[in-house]
This record gives sequence, structure tokens and C-alpha cells, in this order.
Amino acid sequence: MDSPRPRTATAEPVTLGAGVVRRSTRLADGRELLYYDDPDTTLGPERAVDTRTLGARPETATMRLDVLTGDWITVAAARRHRVMLPGADADPLAPQSPGNPSEVPSRYDVAVFENRSPAFGPALREPVDAAPPAADPPTGRGDLATLGLGRTRTSVGRCEVVCFSPDHEGSFGTQTVTRARTVIEAWADRTAALSALPGVEQVFPFENRGEAIGVTLPHPHGQIYAYPYVTPRTSRLLDSIARAGHDLFARVLAFERASERVILRGEHWTAFVPFAARWPLEVHLLPHRHAADVAELTDDERDELAPLYLRLLRGVDALYESPTPYIAAWHQAPVRTARDVVRLRLELTSPRRAADKLKHLAGSEAAMWAWTAEVPPEEAAERLRDAVEGVIL
Repeated sequence: MDSPRPRTATAEPVTLGAGVVRRSTRLADGRELLYYDDPDTTLGPERAVDTRTLGARPETATMRLDVLTGDWITVAAARRHRVMLPGADADPLAPQSPGNPSEVPSRYDVAVFENRSPAFGPALREPVDAAPPAADPPTGRGDLATLGLGRTRTSVGRCEVVCFSPDHEGSFGTQTVTRARTVIEAWADRTAALSALPGVEQVFPFENRGEAIGVTLPHPHGQIYAYPYVTPRTSRLLDSIARAGHDLFARVLAFERASERVILRGEHWTAFVPFAARWPLEVHLLPHRHAADVAELTDDERDELAPLYLRLLRGVDALYESPTPYIAAWHQAPVRTARDVVRLRLELTSPRRAADKLKHLAGSEAAMWAWTAEVPPEEAAERLRDAVEGVIL
């Protein structure tokens, strides 16, 4: 059976911070699509209807419990069929053209849409008949915390794609300051919306950059995952906060700002190589004021973040003659707990330890989570500081 078609091109536009305008619509199979227009956009208000004929959306994936660790592992077989490094004429994130029936019907500045093959899918049909219902959704945090052999649950939540630009190639760091500010507004808007979905416990915006990281599309884009549980990484952080005190982030920031590992200082943000960096290239970026997630940032904090983050990313690329692969991970507080003690932060990491060498996780790190760093953090910070100082936006 064919999936339902959207009845209208867009809903009423909504003006967000910094003059960014959001326009929402639906794709041919019912998935949500949102356009975020730059404040100085050259685009008109009209958006095309997605007229493709698409098959039904896949069943929501299943999670299996690893009883030895308490971790939930998602099994999403539909993700095996993702497109692998297509050319510009077959880019699924480019605006649709007569020869390319991509995911986005219209020209855009920034576009966000539900992933076609998500690791976490909708718990209910939204809209009606747009997606298969979850067969066995979690019933709460207590349900997911219970250990037992052979436990499974439907992998409810949401996975979204964030297109930074209609261009075929690039990254966040290749965007203008205005476009970076639009993306930040989109992150904040989607963080708030996804946090309000039933069953969502944590929201994670991130960007994978480079084939060495496993990127399958060269198009400048990131993703947002909305998880039905608090992630293992955040759970370990909560344990540390319980042991060290609720003011841990304030003390970490003061400690790092007094060190030789600072890369960039702003009125509202500081970027630094952490004291115990694991990766050859690792930078953390923290707001000076406590904010649990991007949605809690003030306009002034978002305004400063756009050029500062671009300077950091372009400095990373200035280290070598070719672009550096990285993961840019925006860690946010859980939706329903610890929001007064877990601070928003960026963790930018790269396995690149030289122009032609990568750090590969072998026995100790991959199997035992026991890390050995090969680049002293102070040395890495000095190189990054020099690179960032030469960046001109």
C-alpha cells in the first residue's frame, strides 16, 4: 500500500530567534520536514509538495538488552540499505530536481527531516497511518533499568537529518556565520520539540565529518537522535556528579580556564583541550552560564556561539592540508532528570594523529575502555591555538 501524501505544502510559518523562520510540511510517506530560512534569505515563502510515490515506512527497530552491562542495543536492519557516497546528481539531501527525486522537495537554507531508515522510530502513528505503531514500547525508566535475559523493547524515539546547506559538499565549518546561526536556532527548536515527545529521555545533536569517521554522504549535514533512555555515556557522568558534587561542571570550567589548554575565550563560551583528553585531537566547548541544552541558551549565547564555533572548526582544518575527520557531539542533559547539574557541552574528537595517520581503537581501548593517549593535551592545545589564531571569518 502506498503511503499517504501531504495535503498542504507548508503550515503557517513561525518566526524564531535571530529572525530565522520555520516552515513545516510532510514528505510523501508522512515524515515531518521543516525548513529553517536564514534571516537574509533569498527564498520565497512557497515550498513544493513532495509528489514522490514512496513505499511504507519501515517497522520501528527493536532494542535488545545486554544483561552484562545494562546497555540497550538497537537492531535496525533497514539501515543496511543507506546510500553510500553518491555523486551530486544522486544526492538524497540536495533539493529535488527532474533527475534527482531526493528527500527535500524545495530549495532551502537549512532543512530538517525524519530519517527514512532510523535507529529510533515513532511510538505512535503520527500522523495517522504514516508509520507502523510500536509493538512493545518501553513503559518507563524503571522498565528499561530492569535486568533480565532475552529482554527486548521497540526502539521508540526519533532520528532526524539536519541539512546545513543545499550544496553537495561541505560541513558545518564551511558555512557562513549567518547560516551557522540558523543551524543553532534549528538545533534549539528541535531539541525543545523532541524533548516533548512521549518516551524520549535524551536528545543528541551531532555531526559526523569525513569518510574516516564512516560518513556515507558528503553533503554538509548532521543528525539529531532522540533516545528512549539516558545514554550510557551520560549515565557514567551522572555517577561522577553524584561522587564529586553537583557543582562539578563549574569547577571543571574554572580549572580548565586557568590552564594552558585553552583554545578560545569568549564572553559566554570557552574552548579547551581537556586535562585527560583521550583522542589525538579533542576539544571541549562549554558555556560559562549553566544551560542544560541548546534550547536553554540565550540569544546572546547563540549569537557568540556561531562565529566562535566556526573559528574552532576552521582551525581544526588548518592543522593539515586536507580536511580533518571528526565527530562533533553536543552533549545535553537528560529530558527529565539532572537538568540542574548536567551542563550542555560540545565534545569535538578526531582520530587523526598526523597528516597521514589515524588512531585506531585496539584491544585495550575497544575491549576494556582503558585508554592510552599518544598526544599530550598541552601539546595539542598549543598547535590548535596557533591554527585558530590564523582563522579569519
